Amino acid sequence: MAYTQSDLTYHIKELGVQPTDTLLVHSSMKAIGDVVGGAEGVLDALMAYLKPGLLIFPTLTWRQINAEYNRYDPQNEPSCIGLLPNLFLKRSGVVRSWHPTHSVAAYGADAVAYTAGEEQWDTPCPRQGCWGKLIDRSAKILFLGCTLKSNTFLHGVEEWNQVPNRISQTHQDLKIRLPDGTFLDRPMRRHHAPGLSISAHYDKVEAAFLAAGIARRGRFGDAACTICDAVGMNNLTSSLLQNNPDMFSNDLPVDMKCLYR
Repeated sequence: MAYTQSDLTYHIKELGVQPTDTLLVHSSMKAIGDVVGGAEGVLDALMAYLKPGLLIFPTLTWRQINAEYNRYDPQNEPSCIGLLPNLFLKRSGVVRSWHPTHSVAAYGADAVAYTAGEEQWDTPCPRQGCWGKLIDRSAKILFLGCTLKSNTFLHGVEEWNQVPNRISQTHQDLKIRLPDGTFLDRPMRRHHAPGLSISAHYDKVEAAFLAAGIARRGRFGDAACTICDAVGMNNLTSSLLQNNPDMFSNDLPVDMKCLYR
């Protein structure tokens, strides 16, 4: 039997999400299973429930935007990370940020204010941009049918802690298409960790998040989920990185003892 909007609303409540929350969703539609209305039905449920708050999907374009294909059009450039973000982009009332490689799209009363200003910064996840604002808004981040390897927020935490060898020293000549059709030059530094697969190790901190009460597990449809508190993730991960800046460069266990020395 297909999940209804009421079923999905119940699941999101069980995850501890309030209608007035700020919620960013990393997603795998395939993991959710059969839903009345398919992927559009999933968005209907989330958008209806979070209308008083702020619903955010990452709409990343880092995979295709580069030095050769360097013109980012917020209105038309597809995201490289799946079905739900690309459908969300086209919904009425959804606003997309202007970051050439790490944009997000948002729906809610202050979506315009939240997404504004990304063109001012030259790094993938500036603290003053949309990823950093998740801390200011005490946001929740939902991994819906996907693991914490998808946790773009942790790229931001590494950036804000100035972990060496994560961001290029040089800039790519990227451009942002403005609503009037002109282009704004936005030289951009990129994620750059030669020989390493940093995000492949982001899930190593999940057990620490769960133990600290920063994360909890649940489900949405058929999908196993982990939902995390952005402030707690930032604080705990920052403490761990201060002890071991290269923590995510390998799959060795997290040294939690360092927090109590």
